[in-house]
Amino acid sequence: MARMTFQASGSFDIDAWEAEKPYDEQDGTRLTRVHVGKTFHGDLVGTSSSELITVESAAGPVAYVGIENVQGILHGREGTFVLQHSAGSEDGTPDTQWLRWLIVPTSGTGELAGIRGLGQITLTEDGGHSWALEYTLD
Repeated sequence: MARMTFQASGSFDIDAWEAEKPYDEQDGTRLTRVHVGKTFHGDLVGTSSSELITVESAAGPVAYVGIENVQGILHGREGTFVLQHSAGSEDGTPDTQWLRWLIVPTSGTGELAGIRGLGQITLTEDGGHSWALEYTLD
């Protein structure tokens, strides 16, 4: 049986942004651990908890990596999965940024067991966040 590919999209709110004191600062570059809590809306309704490592330079925030544990209902299927983030900007501006997700294989639980896919975050003009996800389910 062929695997079906699904498209999902929506928005999210950042409910918590708890940055620790930078743990490494050298020559104007700062590395900081940040805990983030989100609420998702749209094709995914739920919440998440993330741990990020952010990079700031003289240009401002320029990159982050992170792991996000998502709990919710995606297209009517309830469960959890983990997103791996890769994001950054060439010069600290929205024009040169990328914000990508990878669903960590084998991380899906419940009705989302076997989920795999890729996604991205887009900053909206009003400062909000929209997201898009392409995924398959076993």
